[in-house]
Amino acid sequence: MAMPSPDINILVVDDMAAMRKILRTLLGQLGYKNVDEAEDGKQALEILRKNPDKYGLVITDWNMPNMTGIELVQEIRKDPNLKHLPILMVTAEAKKENVLMAIKAGVNNYIVKPFTAETLKEKLEKIFSSLQG
Repeated sequence: MAMPSPDINILVVDDMAAMRKILRTLLGQLGYKNVDEAEDGKQALEILRKNPDKYGLVITDWNMPNMTGIELVQEIRKDPNLKHLPILMVTAEAKKENVLMAIKAGVNNYIVKPFTAETLKEKLEKIFSSLQG
């Protein structure tokens, strides 16, 4: 199974500081230390557009003010400089229609809260294996 390099820069997007901290901790347990944070899709998009080549992965929440995770995914996929970015969607919603909507918007995978480092690792392996294939 392919895991991204531990040097990869990851952008974590969530309006809840506690959730960003949890993700940062879990990623740290998996060996990823280069983690930046954004509070919503709008801020994330600004960060990504300023440094289109910096990040190798975006992990975004679904429900956020200003710009939702789905809107963020759509914006990333429309942007020629960013559209290649792998995106993992984090959501409290396990409803089938939500999952389908996320996939249609262009996420590479999704994870339902609450989750463990192990689950996160599996999702990352899936994403990066499919990118190499």
